[in-house]
Amino acid sequence: MAAAHVGIPNRASLTANENADPAVRRDFERFFNRLVPQDVDGFEHCDEGPDDLPAHFKASLLGVQLQLPIHDGQLA
Repeated sequence: MAAAHVGIPNRASLTANENADPAVRRDFERFFNRLVPQDVDGFEHCDEGPDDLPAHFKASLLGVQLQLPIHDGQLA
């Protein structure tokens, strides 16, 4: 058993979920868009648009790295 460490050096976030039901991804996105909406007035940091600071918040909540198990050269 080994592990692949995946990380990104910016404000995007990473998460892993099962892909058996496409509704999981849609529900996950809907949840985080309600938790951290993009259309809130009053954020000072909006250099790259209205999704700039919300992306930082989501990256802080979800993280920017994953560790994935590898077995026999395949995701386990």
